[in-house]
Amino acid sequence: MRRDLLNEILELKARGEPVALVTNLATGLQDIVTATRTGARLDLSISDLVAARQALIDDRSGEIETTGHRLFVHVHNPAARLMIVGAVHISQSLAPMAMLAGYQVTVIDPRRSFASADRFPGIDLRHDWPDEALEVLRPDSRSAIVTLTHDPKLDDPALTFALRSPAFYIGALGSKKTHAARLERLQAEGFSAADCMRIHGPAGLDIGAKSPAEIAISVMAQLTAALHRRPTR
Repeated sequence: MRRDLLNEILELKARGEPVALVTNLATGLQDIVTATRTGARLDLSISDLVAARQALIDDRSGEIETTGHRLFVHVHNPAARLMIVGAVHISQSLAPMAMLAGYQVTVIDPRRSFASADRFPGIDLRHDWPDEALEVLRPDSRSAIVTLTHDPKLDDPALTFALRSPAFYIGALGSKKTHAARLERLQAEGFSAADCMRIHGPAGLDIGAKSPAEIAISVMAQLTAALHRRPTR
């Protein structure tokens, strides 16, 4: 790999941007593909570029061949992260599930009796107010943010920050009535209806979940679909 390409990859990863190094296996030529960069040195076809970007989305390196070109796509994605606001019962199931799926998980709750190591063993805990914690964590396009407290004093600042971030998934627990009131508050703060459409509310796929663990499964499934840009019903 050329040093200039390596430096670009390291810089993009440091900024939290997904990036892939694409190599033409016949010629050895290499270039970078991102959501905005097209690997110009390789003169990729549209189908080649689509396949390379899908590898980025799927976080899966490997060989592709679409128009006669044999290409190897080496994905250099930042780690997927999940930031959970609210150290509640659902969080106790969601956090370890997400870790098993490869996410770096942080639980944010200023209530230390809730966000304790006994209740969340091995999980990164933050006791700042949610917007302050998210300011430090700096969610990027590989980050998901879920609010689970039902308390506007905690959820609303987190959602306000999330909507101003490139997070790929934003979810908020609560009934349809609760979510409608939440959207009214956010729009009163200046967010458009289109902005608010980014919030999955109530969070999770409609699978008839009842228990905290089942709700955690539904949220995990929905954010996984969002990560891979798959439509959900």
